[in-house]
Amino acid sequence: MSMRNAAATVGAAVRSIQLQTLPNWELIAIDDGSSDQGAAIVAAFGDPRIGLVREPAAAGLAARLNQAVALSRGDYIARMDADDICFPARLARQVARLQQDPSIDCLGCGAVVFVDSGRLVGVLPSGLTHQEIIAQPYRGFPFPHPTWCGRAQWFRNNPYDAKLMKTQDQDLLLRVFARSRFAALADALVGYRQDGLDLKKMLQGRRVFIGSLWRHARPGQPLPALWGIVAQILKGAADIGSIGLGLGDWAQRGRLRPVPPAVAQQWQELQRQLGAGKRAA
Repeated sequence: MSMRNAAATVGAAVRSIQLQTLPNWELIAIDDGSSDQGAAIVAAFGDPRIGLVREPAAAGLAARLNQAVALSRGDYIARMDADDICFPARLARQVARLQQDPSIDCLGCGAVVFVDSGRLVGVLPSGLTHQEIIAQPYRGFPFPHPTWCGRAQWFRNNPYDAKLMKTQDQDLLLRVFARSRFAALADALVGYRQDGLDLKKMLQGRRVFIGSLWRHARPGQPLPALWGIVAQILKGAADIGSIGLGLGDWAQRGRLRPVPPAVAQQWQELQRQLGAGKRAA
């Protein structure tokens, strides 16, 4: 878990890891040159399974993820953001599937989207099979980064591009999808925080992915990559139009699936447990 100025959210993120039904885990939290008290909040947990690394200067998410992978000791690595929340069964369910199917390199899962108040607003679209995930590689992969859990060796063999400040996950997938195998669990096991849209960041992400498409186009087959670039330009224009009209949040939420009632109940119970843990701390 890389964290930068995440004092407002990192406590809940770490508590959700402590609630995991799989007890044999280690959390590597790398503070990426923060100016707040996020690192102190993590240190205050006093949990020997948590390793905290404080870096004086920011290097970006990709560099810190590569650093965490190098420090890890387990057979599997799960992604975690400092503002997200894991359902208690997440690690147990994903590790069990990876153990059952040795052919899977990286496994995702369902993710509910919530806002700062804790209110759920939908479920992220995601492919479940390898074929669904890689069906249109030059248009993007429906494989949400915060849900990844994969074999440690796969992460070590396929590092993130540390130069990229955005869409590091899509760039990695674009580089390795032809020699990797992916899948995802249908059940929602991660809570993904998503508040107000930032047009500048969205356009920056699309620009970075366009660069990845151009760099990693298959030799002798530029047309699919060119169509992907056109798609990103059109999506960027749509982002500008919808946000300019004040419809950005509505358009973004319109892409989400409804939250099943059972998942909403599980989320409410998880919020209660996180709240109880915060009061005890």
